[in-house]
Amino acid sequence: MPTLKKQPTLADFQKYVTEIEEERGFSEQTVKDKCLLLGEEVGELFKAVRKVEGLAIDHQSEIGEVNDELADVFIYLCAIASRYNIDLERAFLAKEEKNKQRTWRESK
Repeated sequence: MPTLKKQPTLADFQKYVTEIEEERGFSEQTVKDKCLLLGEEVGELFKAVRKVEGLAIDHQSEIGEVNDELADVFIYLCAIASRYNIDLERAFLAKEEKNKQRTWRESK
């Protein structure tokens, strides 16, 4: 059974997700599969946010908690990144350097 060390890094999370996918039989899922599942999880996150924000929801449907749905989204992001051998921490830092060069303003 894979375990995470105390205070894991982003790389530790990515490695852990790869290990649990193997253990749980999900390692053969393609990037396309993972992207479709990620989209589904994002939809579930939106439903959970709607519930918290008091927007009308179908009370017949199962609606998760925001923290659980965010974790599911994070798991799929790690899985997709690993399939492309992308170090999410490096990707984040590189993208943030690009973002620092941009001008951010409100649209009118």
